[in-house]
Amino acid sequence: MSEVITHECPNCGTETEFYQAASMQVHIGEKVKWHCWDCDYGFVRIDETVDTSKATA
Repeated sequence: MSEVITHECPNCGTETEFYQAASMQVHIGEKVKWHCWDCDYGFVRIDETVDTSKATA
């Protein structure tokens, strides 16, 4: 997995680069923490199972 991704940042209001702050293997897959270079907004992804950057209804 790349250590940098492009993703929409809700704090900056634009698509920007995020750096991989941490990763570890958990029972449901690889947990990766991403942070925005500009404002330090962060989110977590666990394989295709969890993505905290997506809003829930």
